[in-house]
Amino acid sequence: MAQVWIPPLMRSLTGGQQIVEAEGATVRELVAALDELYPGVAERIIDEGRIRPGWTVAVDGAVQNRGLRAAVRPESEVHFVPSMAGGRASTL
Repeated sequence: MAQVWIPPLMRSLTGGQQIVEAEGATVRELVAALDELYPGVAERIIDEGRIRPGWTVAVDGAVQNRGLRAAVRPESEVHFVPSMAGGRASTL
């Protein structure tokens, strides 16, 4: 099963667990499996069939531009990362 790192903003759904395991050949299947185990996960990650704006998914250390279609292997490590909001650096 793939290891999924849960960001602090979502740990209330996993009973505080930082790392959980789930099966899926794609990120979409993995999110569906996670949602069965931890209801509410899919709602936080998916919006209108896509990764929600403000979230990034990385599989085995690589940020995925394929989103929910990205491949996941049984030994994969998957991270859902909230995007960081930032501003312009000021110059003096």
